[in-house]
Amino acid sequence: MKLIGSLTSPYVRKVRVVMADKKLDFSLEQENVWSPETNIQQVNPLGKVPCLVMEDGSTLYDSRVIAEYLDTISPVCKLLPPNGRDRAEVKVWEALADGVIDAAVLAFVERRDRAPEQQSAKWIERQMGKVHAGLREMSVRLGDANYCMGIHYTLADVAVGCALGWLSLRFPDIDWRGDYPNLARLADKLAERPSFRDTAPPVA
Repeated sequence: MKLIGSLTSPYVRKVRVVMADKKLDFSLEQENVWSPETNIQQVNPLGKVPCLVMEDGSTLYDSRVIAEYLDTISPVCKLLPPNGRDRAEVKVWEALADGVIDAAVLAFVERRDRAPEQQSAKWIERQMGKVHAGLREMSVRLGDANYCMGIHYTLADVAVGCALGWLSLRFPDIDWRGDYPNLARLADKLAERPSFRDTAPPVA
């Protein structure tokens, strides 16, 4: 299998963490989707990463789709409950974490790609409101538990850990560690796992 993506994308990192946890062999092909020379639409018409290219040349895209598929092909480190309410709860956690990143990316791109006089302060404020609301909800849901789903490490923790890591990279002014010590404890615990340590985004 070949994974197409970037080292800084939290969605790509989510898939890389899953593949590492499940001990799956793959090659990583780095792609900058913002470059005029990008060829990403040859494998994903939506022009996004991650994109997983299978042995037969077929592709899967969207990190949630890829992660769910990968959990079915190896019994190592099962990350999703087989069915029922617990499975739905893990997917809600994933949607929450991805939603925080979706909003933060929109604000980040607005600031990065538009001249200050062209930026919409209202648009940025709206997106950052979603980010802060999502962080609050994560903290409330986590409570005093060791992991998002209680005592077991799941895809929920992968998604949350990657979201928090990206916020630290791109929005260091957001003091989520100070505001939500339980999220900081979870992030520190996840950082000790080889799958998280080996996929940490480059600082520069």
